[in-house]
Amino acid sequence: MSAPPAPLSDVRVVEMGQLLAGPFCGQLLGDFGADVIKVEDPRHGDPMRQWGREKPYGTSLWWPVVARNKRSVTANLRDARGQDIVRELVAHADVLVENFRPGTLERWGLSPESLWEINPGLVVTRVTGFGQTGPYAARAGYGSIGEAMGGIRYVTGDPDKPPARTGVSLGDSLAATFACVGTLVALHSRERSGRGQVVDAAIYESVLALMESMVPEWQIAGYQRERTGTVLPNVSPSNVYPTRDGETVLIAANQDTVFRRLADVMGEPGLAEDERYATHGARGASMDELDARIARWTAQIDADDLLERLNDGGVPAGRIYRARDMLEDPHFAAREAIVRLQHPDLGEFAVQNVAPKLSQTPGSVRHLGPELGEHNDDVYRGLLGMDEDQLTTLREAGVI
Repeated sequence: MSAPPAPLSDVRVVEMGQLLAGPFCGQLLGDFGADVIKVEDPRHGDPMRQWGREKPYGTSLWWPVVARNKRSVTANLRDARGQDIVRELVAHADVLVENFRPGTLERWGLSPESLWEINPGLVVTRVTGFGQTGPYAARAGYGSIGEAMGGIRYVTGDPDKPPARTGVSLGDSLAATFACVGTLVALHSRERSGRGQVVDAAIYESVLALMESMVPEWQIAGYQRERTGTVLPNVSPSNVYPTRDGETVLIAANQDTVFRRLADVMGEPGLAEDERYATHGARGASMDELDARIARWTAQIDADDLLERLNDGGVPAGRIYRARDMLEDPHFAAREAIVRLQHPDLGEFAVQNVAPKLSQTPGSVRHLGPELGEHNDDVYRGLLGMDEDQLTTLREAGVI
């Protein structure tokens, strides 16, 4: 029995823009089977082809991930002939994803309104720092600025240090994720209306959406969340604790029933009845004292032994993983959270798998990021019907 088609195998996406916010949206759609045609500048391509700290053999390790499951074509969008290619592509597409500054598509004669004249059902997904409207719309907006204005930077890090960043491009990735959600919602809406629409995803708003009750805490209660380092204020125990062999283990036992289990594992069941620790509120008030007590206990036990005791006792706990830990973990392996593909220059290439998992129509990583213009013939001949003379003319003019 053959596998069912991927859930988005009937969706074609034209991805324009570069770096991360727009392309990660395209990656998410491609992971579930969409035909993502990435349009790149014919001279240099997406700068992500060169980005990343480690570049063995001059090859980016980031590009194969964010460009996976995509086809690459080249077109100079500043040339009228390149703009005509986009118009031809969107006539065959369901979605256009772009992350240029507001007004760029309009300047190229590719406004949503003009594209809807070609394809009324086109969903135009636009990812920017500040959105398509408002006084800041025209500003340059990188992910770091969106993280700062959206609130996540202020509450990240230790209280005695300046605001910190997370170790990944969180703002860009959040904006791309919300853009993907919006795209799928717009496609669903199109099934009833027959019409496309604009999905306007702003980085700062995508970060803001993650900020829980921070806004009403200030607006109503006058409470300003601050940086708290490794702990959650008034939520205890929920921290990292040292082990005898020099590792750290995160233990999250702040619920009353779970703390009772932790006390049993520690061999001190009476702690759960002690008025200092018996309730959620009491443990929060005694956080420093309780953390120190737990740390003295964990420091006498090796990490593997500690985790076995905690897991057997029903207490949520785990190591803080690095990449090498993920590659060695049996649970990651059993669920195929990381898959290995072949890279033409680097050989076996480990990459995170598609999330979430679907029981009937799962996504998949079918191939790593393509070479620049690798699919020009595929798309321009096969989809748009160009002949060799047309392709030669466009190549010689530097349009593709």
